Amino acid sequence: MGRKETFFNHITEGYKTKGDFITFGSAMLDGETIKDAFVKVPLKTLNRHGLIAGATGTGKTKSLQVMAENLSEKGVPVLLMDIKGDLSGLAQPSPGHVKIDERHAAIGLPFDAKKFPVEILSISEQEGVRLRATVSEFGPVLLSRILDLTEAQSGIVSIIFKYCDDNKLPLLDIKDFKKILQYSTEEGSKEIQSEYGRISTMSTGAILRKLVELEQQGGEQFFGERSFDVKDLVRTNEEGKGVISILRLTDIQDKPKLFSTFMLQLLAEIYSTFPEQGDSGKPELVIFIDEAHLIFKEASKALMSQIESIVKLIRSKGIGLFFVTQNPKDVPEDVLAQLGLKVQHALRAFTAKDRKAIKLASENYPDSEYYDLDESLTQLGIGEAFISALNEKGIPTPLAATMMRAPMSRMDVLTDNELKHLINTSRLYYKYNEDIDRESAYEILSEKIEKINEKEKVEEKKKEASKSSGRTSRSRRSTRMNPILKVVTSATFIRGVLGILKRVM
Repeated sequence: MGRKETFFNHITEGYKTKGDFITFGSAMLDGETIKDAFVKVPLKTLNRHGLIAGATGTGKTKSLQVMAENLSEKGVPVLLMDIKGDLSGLAQPSPGHVKIDERHAAIGLPFDAKKFPVEILSISEQEGVRLRATVSEFGPVLLSRILDLTEAQSGIVSIIFKYCDDNKLPLLDIKDFKKILQYSTEEGSKEIQSEYGRISTMSTGAILRKLVELEQQGGEQFFGERSFDVKDLVRTNEEGKGVISILRLTDIQDKPKLFSTFMLQLLAEIYSTFPEQGDSGKPELVIFIDEAHLIFKEASKALMSQIESIVKLIRSKGIGLFFVTQNPKDVPEDVLAQLGLKVQHALRAFTAKDRKAIKLASENYPDSEYYDLDESLTQLGIGEAFISALNEKGIPTPLAATMMRAPMSRMDVLTDNELKHLINTSRLYYKYNEDIDRESAYEILSEKIEKINEKEKVEEKKKEASKSSGRTSRSRRSTRMNPILKVVTSATFIRGVLGILKRVM
């Protein structure tokens, strides 16, 4: 048996699966695509998370698109973070191309152009179904970690949440939280101190500055009502295809704080809402986080710890997380260790630092007698990737250089008219894009402060009146007791003096 036949058996045996699966493409050996040597990943292992990495222009986005399409076709809902703005084409079928036909002929898969059910979401000023969450839903612990507060400052946040819960003050948006911070150190300081302890004005000032920083990155658009129900991410259409929710984030790249805030809240909400799934045949939801380094950029140790915990725990809810980035080193090691599926596109070595990064990246993959990974990683073409996954027993599959299949949908963005039509026909758009500003902590405290100020004014007037009355009373008593003053102020005396003065003048 020749080397090619041995390799074919090696791949087909290593990627054999009994349950439902998605097919990435066909394995390659010595730069040649081995037809029908399919690289397949069982659906049941996709809640073990994954990584799609590679240099710019090597095909990461198309691999993400292929995975989203295949999951949708299997009835699995998908959430995509679209930071570059090039994923909306999933809503339209591919126009086809001779190069696509050639690629699929080499792989051994037929090509079928299709469109998929798409929902456009937004957390910024871009058009789409608005995703919001209230401050109360974040809770004191998560909010403190996002704001990177000290232990003392976090304690104050917990006191404020407790006070608001006890006094039925809804914390919905940032202005609610800023108002209660002001109230806790001014008008309401005595009230709160008697029940919950003293609150330092220095600490509340520091918290306020962190809130302003978040607000400047667009946080005021994210916090508020109506809160997005994460169960609306888990939908299928009338044909049984999983809905692909695309979150538009093209204007968020320079706002890492808002991006990490949103992602952490979303994952925490999903974890607390979804039931334990156990050993299921397919994931409940798969989330792809493009430009994943933005989540970890400038993240504090506390925030990183929270992300790592959620990544470890959320798979028990049937949720798969896939991080898409240029280099595996963009993802912290503790998170990288949790990723069962790795799709590694080409890396480029222009400097000694690049070569070192490639060597480190190659160590994330199992050894193979068929590939020199350090060298091969720089020689992969566009739409080619090394793949390592987990089989149905949780055992790593053989490393396979893979000719990736082409997306069935359009590999380009929707036109403005197509996008507008998609948004206007969404039932979620009218559910979540209504502006709601019901009475909350801001309004209640403002009214309370106004009443306190009015009461203080009334008491001040009473004090002034009392003082004035006291002065008049003392003056009268003084006049009665002083006969000289009485004579000097008498009408006869005044007339006499004035008459004299008049005559002199």
